[in-house]
Amino acid sequence: MCGILGSIDLPLEECLLDLIAHRGPDGHGMLREQVGNHQVTLGHRRLAIVDLSDSGAQPMSVPGARKHIVFNGEIYNHADLRGTLDDTRFRGHSDTETLLSMLNNFGIDAAGRLNGIFAFAYLDVDLGKLFLARDPFGIKPLYFSFSSRQFCFASEMEPLLGLVARDIDVDSLAKLMKLRYVPSPGTLFKNINKLRPGHILEIDLSGEQLGCREYPYIESVTGPGSSVPCFAEAADEYGRLFEQAVRRQLMADVEVGVLLSGGVDSALVAACAQRHSDQPLKAFTVGFTGAGGTGADEIDEARETADLLGMEHHTARIGFDDFIATLDECVRIVEEPLATTSIVPMHYLAGLAGSHVKVVMSGQGADEPLGGYGRYQGELYQRYIPTGLARLGSTVAGGIGIRDERILRGLSALSNRSDIERFAETYAVFSDSEIKKLAGRSSSPAKENLHYFYDLLECEKLPTSVARMMALDLRLGLADDLLLYTDKITMRHSLECRVPILDVDLVRFIESLPASYRVRFGKTKLIHKHFAGQSLPESIIHRKKKGFLSPTRDWFKNGDRLRSILIDKNSSFAGFVDLDTVDTIIREHQRGFNRERHIFLLLCLYFWFSAYA
Repeated sequence: MCGILGSIDLPLEECLLDLIAHRGPDGHGMLREQVGNHQVTLGHRRLAIVDLSDSGAQPMSVPGARKHIVFNGEIYNHADLRGTLDDTRFRGHSDTETLLSMLNNFGIDAAGRLNGIFAFAYLDVDLGKLFLARDPFGIKPLYFSFSSRQFCFASEMEPLLGLVARDIDVDSLAKLMKLRYVPSPGTLFKNINKLRPGHILEIDLSGEQLGCREYPYIESVTGPGSSVPCFAEAADEYGRLFEQAVRRQLMADVEVGVLLSGGVDSALVAACAQRHSDQPLKAFTVGFTGAGGTGADEIDEARETADLLGMEHHTARIGFDDFIATLDECVRIVEEPLATTSIVPMHYLAGLAGSHVKVVMSGQGADEPLGGYGRYQGELYQRYIPTGLARLGSTVAGGIGIRDERILRGLSALSNRSDIERFAETYAVFSDSEIKKLAGRSSSPAKENLHYFYDLLECEKLPTSVARMMALDLRLGLADDLLLYTDKITMRHSLECRVPILDVDLVRFIESLPASYRVRFGKTKLIHKHFAGQSLPESIIHRKKKGFLSPTRDWFKNGDRLRSILIDKNSSFAGFVDLDTVDTIIREHQRGFNRERHIFLLLCLYFWFSAYA
């Protein structure tokens, strides 16, 4: 797990590489190559996890050839891949060396054979091309800026901001207000893009000007085949693949810990990891002071799990003052505003874990393929609810004063029969009219981003809309929101976070199953919980989902504190967001209408504009 940085025909100095030193405090290197008329620079910061010797140092080159790589991530099936490279002599046991050998033998098509978390740049001088690739679920971020004369890329945006103009993309701001994140390939900067998950960016250096094309290497989601195993057989195979994923991801020459919440996902990862470890693993949990009856604090539940599994448990708690004081720093770390309140507790959790270990496992990534969110229940119901009745329900709910925005959003979405239109409404933070007032832009272009992956994955061929939504969420929202902030925050603490539930083999199997094996009316993650029953008691498996939330719904009732921050006419924020509409949203929350996510996103935007505009 590392940080990568590179450029074509742009000067790249050590000071820019030092901006991502937190991603790799164990070593660094830079390589410069002349490719035709173009100067290519590759930089790397190393967090040594596998093969701690110099054999794992980067940039790494093929002996006797002008082929080079800088790589961020882990290739969990690299030992298996080495078995296909009989003619290759390896100097060490790093997965970087395996990856480079695969690329040397099979070209960039080797990306489709990797099972891991990765973002890499591979330069083939003789071919005259630079390739960038990102893992299928976007677990590792990769940013770039392209023009016909210059190109640069990095694991984080900060180094690129020293090379390109900071022009704000207001259309992306509208997309953010709609979806809660800026979907790939966009960012809030016009001149910086994110490489889409499961895609390759190919830069052609053969001419006077640079050529560029992006294309996917991931395949469509096939769904259930003609021969579907019975649930019991499927559960056995699910368990085998789950165990295999966790066992693979224990691959490290350093100590591995677990981020442990009170829920079943991290508990099951912890149980499998502990089963394959010869000593007690360290587990880490964050909680909240002043959470009252919100149920956001999970320390007691996590402690029960840790004690059951014989793990060494470490905890920390934060309060509202900590939350507000740290939010500015978190926004700078994540580099992209999000409507996800868990970025702040994750910061404290990563700091706690990073003081003990260099690698942690997480239960993240279970909800999207296994139907863990409430919106998937809505998709199950929508096929049975006539459009007229759904519209009536939405009108009645508003008329009788229902103040839960999730309920109102779900009812509004149910009345739309188009997948993309309904999904966009389900995901929405702000309504279209609010976005128009706040940013002066339409949010409709966000639907184009949903359409891209919907078409690429051939979602229309999947038999149920809930399967289509899960497939889309797994490659879009997860990558640009939860996985994005997890990577940025953990790596800021020089901590590698692994997500075994997103193992490629495991997810491929999950998506081959009928949706009914995953989610049904009133039930979620069925096959997952069935397997969990072999390791965990019912009290843990069927705990009410908390979702690593913060008690911000109650905290944000302090309207005066919020106005002292947000209602500042001299701020950069005020230059892009209408303050009267912001004040209305704060007042609505004080009156009991839940605007928690809206306020949190506005706070993130305030601090983001203060830092970057």
